[in-house]
Amino acid sequence: LQVPRAPSQPQAGSESRRFTNKHSKKALKASLTLGILLGMFFVAWLPFFVTNVAQAVCGCVPAGFFDVLTWLGYCNSTMNPIIYPLFMRDFKRAMGKFLPCCRRSAEPRPSAISLSMRNSNSGPRAATSLKNVL
Repeated sequence: LQVPRAPSQPQAGSESRRFTNKHSKKALKASLTLGILLGMFFVAWLPFFVTNVAQAVCGCVPAGFFDVLTWLGYCNSTMNPIIYPLFMRDFKRAMGKFLPCCRRSAEPRPSAISLSMRNSNSGPRAATSLKNVL
């Protein structure tokens, strides 16, 4: 016996595949971003920490080389604010919202009144009394 399929099943299958593809693309992009960030961190800071341990054990590391490795780690910290907006759309939007230099010209700037109204949750709402709360 075969059960006839309802007409909505093929659409549900294609929507499910689209949903899966969308989330797998997001997961792949997040993995790529995390891999780049961790890779840069290890490339920048691992030589510093290995040299730091070698310096503590044998004292054979020249001061100039140690300074170069320290500045390599500092450069990694400088690269993070550049890498995040390149790979993360949400981070880019947040920067555009809060930093005037990164805001698009088409986006209207929120007024102080609208911000305070949004933050205070003031607006039309039902009156509540102490009796209703308790």
